[in-house]
Amino acid sequence: MISIALSYGKNCAIKCKANGHANFSKKGEDIVCSAVTVLLRTAAEVLSHTENVSLIFSAPSRGNLSFEASAKSESDKTHLQIECIGDFLRTGLKALTKEFPENVVFTEE
Repeated sequence: MISIALSYGKNCAIKCKANGHANFSKKGEDIVCSAVTVLLRTAAEVLSHTENVSLIFSAPSRGNLSFEASAKSESDKTHLQIECIGDFLRTGLKALTKEFPENVVFTEE
């Protein structure tokens, strides 16, 4: 099972941590793992190219991915961008949890 924790909106920051494997299908063919990976890596990639945002990203091994992004300075635009990315992740991850409850656990902090 993949466990994902997401926190965003506080102090113009976003944190996300995912651990585990969905075990929906065999390695290399698991659509649930792929979906989680695409959501998280796309969000991190967008944050890495967002002006005024500092990103720390880590994916030390398969099944372990985390990132933390924060605004370099307070700005309404940056806060809105971080909030939109958080909303994107929350929506996608909740949908996966609803469709694959045995494979994905999602919590918001």
